[in-house]
Amino acid sequence: MTTALLTLGRLPKALDIARALQGAGVRVIVAEPFRRHLSGASRAVDQSFVVTAPAVEGPRYLKELRDLVIAQKVDLVVPISEEIVHVSALHGRLPPGCRLVSMPQTAILEVHHKGRFVETCRAAGIRAPETADATTPEATAIAARHDYVVKPVSSCSGRGVQFFSRGDPLPRIDEPSIIQRRVQGRLVSSFSIARAGEVRCTVLYRGAVMQGTVAVCFERIEVPAEIGDWIRRFVAAVGWDGFISFDLIVDDDGHVHGIECNPRATSGIHFVEPAGLAEALLNPSGSHPPTLRPERLSQQFFPCLTETQKSMFSPRFRHNLRCLLEAREVTWKTSDPWPFLGMPYTAWNIIALASRTGMTFGEVAMLDFATFAGGEREVVE
Repeated sequence: MTTALLTLGRLPKALDIARALQGAGVRVIVAEPFRRHLSGASRAVDQSFVVTAPAVEGPRYLKELRDLVIAQKVDLVVPISEEIVHVSALHGRLPPGCRLVSMPQTAILEVHHKGRFVETCRAAGIRAPETADATTPEATAIAARHDYVVKPVSSCSGRGVQFFSRGDPLPRIDEPSIIQRRVQGRLVSSFSIARAGEVRCTVLYRGAVMQGTVAVCFERIEVPAEIGDWIRRFVAAVGWDGFISFDLIVDDDGHVHGIECNPRATSGIHFVEPAGLAEALLNPSGSHPPTLRPERLSQQFFPCLTETQKSMFSPRFRHNLRCLLEAREVTWKTSDPWPFLGMPYTAWNIIALASRTGMTFGEVAMLDFATFAGGEREVVE
């Protein structure tokens, strides 16, 4: 029997992948710094193992993963989220016959970095906003000429992103960051599965209910030709293999601008039909590309409920309530109910830390995987 190791279990996309692989006859195990987590409550997961958080000690984390691969005779290693920045260092260091669903770490870092991603877009001949290192005169010039955005170069889940108007003085910046011209237009997000520089499947979606800058209810939309072409050109230029996701803005003239890249799965994966997702992981060169689920609206119920309650006396309430009532909950499955029913227990450490810090669930969930330069961090235990 094939054994797959997921390198995170706390997020709904991990649960989707676990269920898809288990449905294809794969034994699924999970490596997690959390002792309890969402996917650990699922019948799709055979066993969970506690590992050191990479923000605590990166080399130890990688050694524990490699030891687990050897001890459990793992055939497939699937990074789930931001931990791919660390796990990709195992590329070429795993036993023969074990495949890592990731590009090499150098390629991951090149597109994960907010500034170097823009340089990659320019090299590929596709649009991205004017961007500069926050410490340079070019950054000051962008802020003087345009509405602008400040982003830490390694930000995830919207952490540290700030918006300013043209002429506003640059804020105090305590970690490596970029200044980027703010493009006005329609914001959309994509999730693609690629093989050797060829796009096999793309999901395009937009936030229907937001928690900060992160969508907790999302609506799938059709992929316009201009966006499909932008994604294909980027993927071909870098020869991408695996999951890749983008935040894009379509301006009033219909031009597509790449805002940032997530070299991993995002919420768009919830729209991919499970059998096709499993086939893409187990047989990435297969002749049949993945197909999409029929649902157009999906949600993460508990954060969506929170945002709906918060909006009760605002104009957004009726819209948020409609989404809450109509959207498919991504963790619910009749034959595997405990991940959803047990979520208040399995996610309690995330909920508690979010309450203490005022951060979003998405930000808190990645604290022990992200390395934040120049600032304090509180590691989730």
